[in-house]
Amino acid sequence: MASATRRYFGTDGIRGKVGEAPITPDFVMKLGGAAGRVLSHGCSTRPKVLIGKDTRVSGYMFESALEAGLSAAGVDIHLLGPMPTPGIAYLTRTFHANAGIVISASHNGFEDNGIKFFSATGHKLPDEVEARIEAELEAPLKTVTSRELGKAHRVTDAAGRYIEFCKSTLGISSTLQGLKVVVDCAHGATYHIAPAVLEELGAEVSVIGNRPDGFNINAGFGATAPEALRQAVLAAGADVGIALDGDGDRLIMVDAQGEIVDGDEITYVVARHRQRLDRLQGAVVGTHMSNLGLELALREAGLELVRAKVGDRYIMEILTARGWTLGGESSGHIICLDLTTTGDGIISALQVLEAMIHSGRTLAELKQGMTKLPQVLVNVRLPRREDIMGHAGVMRGVRAAETRLGDAGRVLLRPSGTEPVVRVMAEGQDATLVHEVVHELAEVVRAALA
Repeated sequence: MASATRRYFGTDGIRGKVGEAPITPDFVMKLGGAAGRVLSHGCSTRPKVLIGKDTRVSGYMFESALEAGLSAAGVDIHLLGPMPTPGIAYLTRTFHANAGIVISASHNGFEDNGIKFFSATGHKLPDEVEARIEAELEAPLKTVTSRELGKAHRVTDAAGRYIEFCKSTLGISSTLQGLKVVVDCAHGATYHIAPAVLEELGAEVSVIGNRPDGFNINAGFGATAPEALRQAVLAAGADVGIALDGDGDRLIMVDAQGEIVDGDEITYVVARHRQRLDRLQGAVVGTHMSNLGLELALREAGLELVRAKVGDRYIMEILTARGWTLGGESSGHIICLDLTTTGDGIISALQVLEAMIHSGRTLAELKQGMTKLPQVLVNVRLPRREDIMGHAGVMRGVRAAETRLGDAGRVLLRPSGTEPVVRVMAEGQDATLVHEVVHELAEVVRAALA
């Protein structure tokens, strides 16, 4: 794939530590200029780009740098301020902009930041466009004439527009009245949006992780640290808890008993609800890391799980190519393609709450049809990057592991795309056997390149 040979763009934009290349203000300004020139190509009118960000302190710096680069390329800029990633995708469509730019490092800490792009349709920027931007980065920063410089505008009602959109996905006659909900905003981009959506739909809402200070994004709160939400749900006697990550595209939930509900279980609940309403189009798409319990539970319900490579963009590729509408990752990226164009934590949560309201069942009851199988993952660091999958000894080890686990288990080797690490995963019904198998196979992998 083209992305494998790129210098800057990964599977989800450009990301790294603030102040270290390429996450520096000079590079980001140049990136804005390069993107502006590429996006302007062939435009009959002045191009327009939206910029939104999460709550990390470096967002101010990179917002200004992008603004300068885009203006130099003759592109008008609409500044959204703090806004969830899926909200930027939505507003890019409704503003009929040429692109949307997100300044965020998602679930990472405040020390990191990143830049990712949405196309005019609100989807991830196509590979070929990212490749053209990379090529343009090799040229010096160019500035159009003063008469042609882009202008910047502040969008003052961005949050309100997105709140109304989220509410509309539940249906105009739907209500969350009677539900007591705790929402954890991870001190991130949903802090001023998720509570409003839930309250305006009638839920009784308690909020945690809604006091961003530029430094506390994802710190002990949110989808990557759900213990705070678990404690809050139990303390409040709430019906359900919703944990979002820093940029609002991930969702992890907590049921009334304080049990954490991950992305696989959420995908199952949404799939079964849509099946009952005859609203599920095609198969459900997961990844190679999706728990085998999800596959077995869907099969029991007469549904199919199709696995993609790890990463929401690969789920999206399959959904789009086959005309299907639902996919999800264990980490909480849930894609409801009939409602929006990217993973959206708030909208995914609303689908689960709708299932609870319509069925009259608790979240614990809705997920009962799925039992997660024990799954163990070991990261094996190697002295160098190598095609471990073609190593005869490793393949013998894989076959031996699969034989021990039998039909009720599976093994996965997944080389990292960025470092000399192989992720060794096994799952099955017997937790002790799974643990033994994965560590034995990890030793085989280590020995292969010792």
